[in-house]
Amino acid sequence: MTTTERTRRTDRPRRTALRRLDSGQLLLICAAGLVAVAGVADTAAVGLDRPEIAIGFGALIAVGELARLTMPGNREVAPIGAAAALGYTLLLDLSQHPLRHSALQVVAVIAVGMVAGALPHLAVGRPPRLDAMARRLLTGALLAFAFRPLADPLYRLTESPSSTWWPALAVMVTLITAALLLDVLVAALLRAEQVRTAFRVAVRDELSMAFPLGAAVAASGVLLALATHSMDLVALLVFAAPLLVTQVAFRKYAGIRATYLQTVRALSRVTEVGGYVEPGHSRRVSRLALAVGRELGMAEPELLELEYAALMHDIGQLSLRDPIPGGATVLADPEQARRIAELGAEVIRQTGVLDRVAEVVRRQCDPVEDDPPLSSRIIRVANAYDDLVGPSKDRDRATAALERLRQSAGYDRRAVDALARVIDRVRL
Repeated sequence: MTTTERTRRTDRPRRTALRRLDSGQLLLICAAGLVAVAGVADTAAVGLDRPEIAIGFGALIAVGELARLTMPGNREVAPIGAAAALGYTLLLDLSQHPLRHSALQVVAVIAVGMVAGALPHLAVGRPPRLDAMARRLLTGALLAFAFRPLADPLYRLTESPSSTWWPALAVMVTLITAALLLDVLVAALLRAEQVRTAFRVAVRDELSMAFPLGAAVAASGVLLALATHSMDLVALLVFAAPLLVTQVAFRKYAGIRATYLQTVRALSRVTEVGGYVEPGHSRRVSRLALAVGRELGMAEPELLELEYAALMHDIGQLSLRDPIPGGATVLADPEQARRIAELGAEVIRQTGVLDRVAEVVRRQCDPVEDDPPLSSRIIRVANAYDDLVGPSKDRDRATAALERLRQSAGYDRRAVDALARVIDRVRL
């Protein structure tokens, strides 16, 4: 292989990753880049204030970026690095001496620490998500620009004859809460565009899934800043150890979730390998169901259950002695289809941890009059559509299938209408 060919192969993933970025992500990355350049340039011009402190916190930020992890929902987080960045932003003094580093120096330390922590990942071919890094940097920068001008007055207040930390704590908590809420809104805007869901649904998901971790990181950052007041830089080591242990636990949890989903996806292919359904049927039904679920405003935990159920909705066909032609349960006798659903639910229930998924699968053939769960209604519509259309992208065939579903009384009208809206943007 020539040098040119190797270069082309190396550059291909980078070009693909750039093409996947939407306009919002690119704008966020550019804004973060400009802020980082401004911070580094200003710090290089005026010099570091208390270099040992900047290096200590920068090193902890780098360790946090090095140990970053991906949480459920494909959210990349770096709790240790974020806590260290918050701690450096909120520092008022060290060894009874006030700290007057500027907001631009905070930005420079965060940016350099993040880049240093990302380099080992780049070296082994695991590039970080630029939009996630940009969000972390901009959140820290906004907090720094809001808090650092108040640092000196707050320090004088804590050193006054009526010394109290309550005003400083109130300011810290208020600004951090505002920064977290702004970060949630930005994350929701990006996620709404990426997964094609309503903004209000994305905000709700971010508040329920990401905000609790952000609040814990914020509390750690505040405690780190306060502990440094009494313990000097030893606080970095004291706080880094429990944060690292907690992050390891988070990593294991995220790994278990990812392995679980991979296992479910592998099991869903059993019916395809056995010739009971057409190749790719479960994957297509899953994608359609998730798109419809997002269109109807389902929350992220509900979407995860919907994905599990959609992937395994046909597993009951393994009990059939004679497979249904093409695996198309939409053409099967209603009683037979219901029996397949019940047998599939029983198989899933044997896992002991997917009872709700089993119930969704069991009721996927129930008519609308029996008020089945929304997930069951969505799977029934998505399954029927794929049985009728399959991998074909013929528009006439798709239109005819949608019209047939609309005219059939057993399908949920909201789910069918949502399917009609999302069908063109779902990449099968």
